[in-house]
Amino acid sequence: MTTRSERRRARPHVMDVLTVLALLGCATFGASLSIPGTSRPSSDTPAVVLAAVSCLALLTARDHPRSVVLVVAACTIATLTQGYLPTPLTLAPLMMALYWVAARTDATSRRVLGVGTMVLVVATALIDRPTTDMLLLRSVGPVLWLLLPMVGGRNARLRSAYLESVQARAVHAERTREEEARLRVAEERMRIARELHDVVAHHMAVANAQAGTARHLAPTQPEQAQKILDELTATTSSALLELRATVGVLRQADDADSLDPAPGLHRLPELIAVCESAGLTVTVTTEGEPRPLSPGVDLTAYRIIQEALTNATKHASDHEARVRLAYSDSRLLITVANEGAATAPALPGGGFGLMGMRERAHSVGGHLRAGPRPEGGFEVTTALPLHSQVTDEHEATP
Repeated sequence: MTTRSERRRARPHVMDVLTVLALLGCATFGASLSIPGTSRPSSDTPAVVLAAVSCLALLTARDHPRSVVLVVAACTIATLTQGYLPTPLTLAPLMMALYWVAARTDATSRRVLGVGTMVLVVATALIDRPTTDMLLLRSVGPVLWLLLPMVGGRNARLRSAYLESVQARAVHAERTREEEARLRVAEERMRIARELHDVVAHHMAVANAQAGTARHLAPTQPEQAQKILDELTATTSSALLELRATVGVLRQADDADSLDPAPGLHRLPELIAVCESAGLTVTVTTEGEPRPLSPGVDLTAYRIIQEALTNATKHASDHEARVRLAYSDSRLLITVANEGAATAPALPGGGFGLMGMRERAHSVGGHLRAGPRPEGGFEVTTALPLHSQVTDEHEATP
């Protein structure tokens, strides 16, 4: 069974055969033409045979335009030397050969073969009849008729090149869209991973500290231990709620459950209370007039403070931390520090927690610095713009 693609490949060959038959008819009819007062060959057979050879050669003109134009030009010149008139009908096979040369070859081949063929045809026509009768028909006429297929082939080649460039641009645009989509997926995965890390690391660190404190106080201060266990229950419940909200961004749009609002600095007192229940004393200082933050910056500020206090809960030896919020006209400066000896993460670059804080700060157009203090302890400092300088559609998602 013939497939559609095979039929499409065969279609140009069918058209070539039909075109060649039409050209053979034109050349045969052109050989029979004569002008009163001029002599013509007694038989049309030589012209028809040469035209048939030319038309057979034209069947391969798509693949071998240079060789074909040489064969057709030789047959045409041989026809003219026998006294046949150089009419458009007689020159029809040569015109088609020049069309394929103009459409399928380089500029040098087009110039050499096109001009050379015209010169040979005109010279043959003039030498055959050097008198001035029908001078225009034998000189200017062939040049004009042979120029037409050259121009047509050139236009076809330009159109083909234009269509190829359009297709190449479309392919490039499609590939670019696919790469951009993959990049967005990777960025979304990193964002969700960062959110999960912040939620899990903070709540698990606090829960571990609360459980350890309750175990230590249970033999001697059972009431205090029971209070801490109650706070531990609240901590794990809060962790589950935040995990549910974070994973909720992966739900389908038709899910009925609504997501909780994104956390921000308005929840800073709750965060401090949870840290203090784990044994970390937190002091908050605010400088300047508090100013409204964009949702992305508000979430970033909260998550950075949360991660810094989580590290202080796990590593600060004095169990104390200070949070400083300094507002100015264009930015918010946040400093989280502890005075006691602290153990910074041993991983290069500060571990995933510090890496996530830097990524968050950069995502809204800010910057972050974290490291040991010269006088001892550890400090995290970040400067954030009041409004995000980097467009991020998902930054405010919890």
